[in-house]
Amino acid sequence: MLIGRPIPRVEDRTLVLGQGCYTDDVRIPGALHAAVVRSVYAHARIVSVDVAQALAAPGVVTVLTGRDYAADGHRGIAQVANPADNVDPAKPAFDPATCLVREAEQQVIAAELVRHVGEAIAIVIAEDAAAARDAAALVEVTYEELPVVVEFDEAHLVLDATFGDERATAAAFARAALVVEREFRNQRVFSAHMEPRAAIGLYDPQRGAYTLIAGNQGAGRQRTLLAGALGVAPEQVDVVCPDVGGGFGSRTNLHPEAVLVVWAARRVGRPVRWTGDRSEGFATDFQGRDITVQAALALDERGKMLALRETFVGNVGAYPISYAPLQNAFRIATSVYDVPTALVRVRAALSNTPPTAPYRGAGRPEAIHALERLLDIAAARLGLDRLEIRRRNLIKKGQLPYRTAVGLTYDSGDFLGNMERAAARADWSGFGQRRLESARRGRLRGIGIANYVESPVGAPRERVTIRRNADTTVEVVVGTQSTGQGHATVFAQVVSDQLGVPFESVKVVSGDTRSGVIGGGTHSDRSMRIVGTLLVQGCEELRTSGKTSVTVDFNGRIPAFPTGCAVCELELDPQTGTVAIVRYTQVDDVGRPINPLILHGQAHGGIAQGIGQALFEHMQFEPQTARLVSGSFMEYALPRAADVPSFDVELAEDPTQSNPLRVKGGGEGGTVPAPAAVINALVDALREYGVEDVEMPATAPRLWEIMARA
Repeated sequence: MLIGRPIPRVEDRTLVLGQGCYTDDVRIPGALHAAVVRSVYAHARIVSVDVAQALAAPGVVTVLTGRDYAADGHRGIAQVANPADNVDPAKPAFDPATCLVREAEQQVIAAELVRHVGEAIAIVIAEDAAAARDAAALVEVTYEELPVVVEFDEAHLVLDATFGDERATAAAFARAALVVEREFRNQRVFSAHMEPRAAIGLYDPQRGAYTLIAGNQGAGRQRTLLAGALGVAPEQVDVVCPDVGGGFGSRTNLHPEAVLVVWAARRVGRPVRWTGDRSEGFATDFQGRDITVQAALALDERGKMLALRETFVGNVGAYPISYAPLQNAFRIATSVYDVPTALVRVRAALSNTPPTAPYRGAGRPEAIHALERLLDIAAARLGLDRLEIRRRNLIKKGQLPYRTAVGLTYDSGDFLGNMERAAARADWSGFGQRRLESARRGRLRGIGIANYVESPVGAPRERVTIRRNADTTVEVVVGTQSTGQGHATVFAQVVSDQLGVPFESVKVVSGDTRSGVIGGGTHSDRSMRIVGTLLVQGCEELRTSGKTSVTVDFNGRIPAFPTGCAVCELELDPQTGTVAIVRYTQVDDVGRPINPLILHGQAHGGIAQGIGQALFEHMQFEPQTARLVSGSFMEYALPRAADVPSFDVELAEDPTQSNPLRVKGGGEGGTVPAPAAVINALVDALREYGVEDVEMPATAPRLWEIMARA
């Protein structure tokens, strides 16, 4: 039995030895190189674009502008910002008949108006990369600068929807013994994947067909969006995804450079390649978070929750790429707690900043952070222990299946058991002694806890093809694809067990539409849950039918609710504001673990990203010009190995019956509770200063100022 065994990833040896093949490693004979001329203004009319000097530069083949793109009949990228509802996929998440919801194509290359710094204005094609970049600096653009918007502005509202019971919620607040109300800012963050974005475009004039080679999170989705922008049938487009050095959500949607290279390849009659640098990435990669939560919690005199009222306010940037984070946030607003009634509003507005998109957790960390902070504040005001207020409000196993006030139905989960296990494993009861030891060394010590739940959804379509080959190998073609999650390993474990074939004989194929790949890609903890279900079905059909090749499809939803609890313990130096996380414990119910080793790795990475948001990371813009302040890793701080402890993670399982493998999902759980757990611990460390909340990122200067003022 291979399911449940911690098998090392079969992908690792190749990647660790530097033998992987990322987009920039792909060699295409005769390929030209592209450099993009980008706007220096966040909002401006383009008066003129003079390409004469660039065209005359050595090695330059051509210079293409937004007017050329429009003249060829191409259009923007229809990113499908309004996703399918995560309960009923036949409906949109936000119904235009009942709320304000607007979608707009993302501009590929500007012809008349630029909407954020870094937006493409022209693309220079040359014989080598250096020549293309040198010539790009010679393109002269005349602008008419326009006013900019950096923060949320109601004048540019694109989404406004309300869910829940307004009357019941108002009545509950009216009779509450305590109302706790705060605003929590989830700052904008950078995806910071290991591999900068790159793309290669090819065009076959005989077939009238385009090929895009680029790292992404779903070749099928990229193909659909690319075909739409070019105005051709999807059958005229192929997308090939080599190895991918991280995605985290930002590579789910199609970036404009992918369209530019395939368009340019058709125009010049040769392959065209582009590799972005970190400066371009900071300015143009889809960014994450930037959601403010205005939250209020009503409780009775014993600390029992009566109602929750929240407004999630999102700054989606220059174009609406995805409202999925806002859908996810409102759906899990009540988390794992027995909240009788809720009223949740979601709002989003455009600004002159790069677009935001789903980023690991996508709305779930924002929702969990708000509620877990309110619980700590309420406990302090009521004089209750922080664990006790949670015990009184957690959904009990006897209440399952439980329908939340925002419309989700939890089928499984030992929410109280997870918290008690995490607290015991973290030695919560022994913290007082450790706090005294820290005080003797002149340090402030704090401990924080955060429960969480997820509602993984994602694209509702997937296909798996399984073939028995004559050489006894088994080929599995899947529509999802890995960006580091170990799909080639875990899918092979399932197929090996289901068919009784050697693990080494199973080959997983993904990321290439030429192989018949159809599906939603990897995001929202969907891969193992949906593909695993299809693998079980397909293998069963192979065993019973005698066929050598079967194809199984899925359209719909497979509900799953990964859950767990995180405990963070840290020390704070009052002289400098420096934070040291000394212990971090997490218990996760991800369903049945297919490969515990990979799941632990996913948890470690997710926790590090959550800590990064809590303490370090922040995309900042000048308020008057919307120019990026944190435009490199000199100004944008990521957590490093020395900033995190050795994580203590444990897997639990409260079985779900929603799918044959009992999978819930393990890719995002580390991130979801981490910001709340860290900030709860920080506030606990600062209790003698009378601090009730700390805004993220809780940098050393910010913490030092808080203590100095107090």
